[in-house]
Amino acid sequence: MNSKIRDEHTDRLFQAILLLKDLDECYNFFEDICTISELKAMAQRLEVAKMLREGCTYTDISEKTGASTATISRVNRSLNYGADGYKTILERLEGK
Repeated sequence: MNSKIRDEHTDRLFQAILLLKDLDECYNFFEDICTISELKAMAQRLEVAKMLREGCTYTDISEKTGASTATISRVNRSLNYGADGYKTILERLEGK
């Protein structure tokens, strides 16, 4: 657990996210809570993580997603040395 981000406000945010029931509720909530740029950046990072796990090159990832090499490198570092959040969600998405 990452103590740098954990506090009662973040707990409440994550509890709220866990209460969302479907894709439409997710769109509605995240449209209200995030800017379009923030939401697009998170979606881009998830796509970058997926492509890295598939063995795509930085060049291919950058061309397909528009992500900078710095973003790709940051996501790659999280995949390799992070809290396994990307790994967990990507495995669950693959199982669908």
